[in-house]
Amino acid sequence: MEQQHPPVPPREFPPARTVVVPGRGEFFLRDTHPHDSSRPVVFMLHGWLGSADLNFAGLYDEVTAAGFRIVAIDHRGHGRGLRSIGPFRLVDCADDAAGVIRALGLGSVILYGYSMGGAIAQLILARHPQLLGGLLLSGTAQHWQEDELRRTWKAMPFVGFGLSVAPARGWRVALGRAGIRPGPRTAWLQSEMMRHSARDIGEAGRELGRFDSRPWLTLAPCPAAVLITTADDAVAPAKQRELAGALRARVFEAAVRHLDVGVVAAPQPTAIYNRALLEALQWLRVTEPSGSLCGT
Repeated sequence: MEQQHPPVPPREFPPARTVVVPGRGEFFLRDTHPHDSSRPVVFMLHGWLGSADLNFAGLYDEVTAAGFRIVAIDHRGHGRGLRSIGPFRLVDCADDAAGVIRALGLGSVILYGYSMGGAIAQLILARHPQLLGGLLLSGTAQHWQEDELRRTWKAMPFVGFGLSVAPARGWRVALGRAGIRPGPRTAWLQSEMMRHSARDIGEAGRELGRFDSRPWLTLAPCPAAVLITTADDAVAPAKQRELAGALRARVFEAAVRHLDVGVVAAPQPTAIYNRALLEALQWLRVTEPSGSLCGT
């Protein structure tokens, strides 16, 4: 019989809070300094199949120690995020985040989007540029339109159905295929992934298959940086460079894989990524005029 481990978090996370956005709903956040308005705010958008904690647990401490305030949201259908009656749409995630920024009165934020969060960040840039003081994208692209990927995205409704029927077994199998062995940390990881809405996870995959910012993405009206994960096995580095070129963004690099930005990452790749992330954030911090807003 497989040993059962309690789902204990691998570390202490920043304080949790919820914020109600009128007309949209209640959203779960991690907020490192809710009462300190002197720190520049990094508003974090996590990737598909993740949550704020699953994606960013390895960088909370270092980014905070560098003098930033982190506000990280769980997107709808992911983790502790909003459960909507309607279908999952990336544009709704973008408007959710914009609503939270306004509700908290954060003003000018550095918007950091990883993987799917990078697609959401591009939508925020297009729809709510006045909320941004800087933009940082990583492990992401303008589109996922390749033929092979299209076939994968079309299968997403079946993935969502399978996870809804047998969520514990489904996530256990998925983690095993990713090379993550059973153990104390895996128990917590699996329990966190079981918080996801199976329906929304499947629809989010299909949404990523439809996403294509090439027709409308223009130069960022504020400082922009792209942190390229040069050993990425999920989002090709060449596609990340194309995104940087479209935005004329400052390029930073970290020789890590896609899953090296997450709670399951080993210490060495986490350290490599965090060094590059802090370089990018400090560049944005210096480049951004004090109190400036994009699009104004």
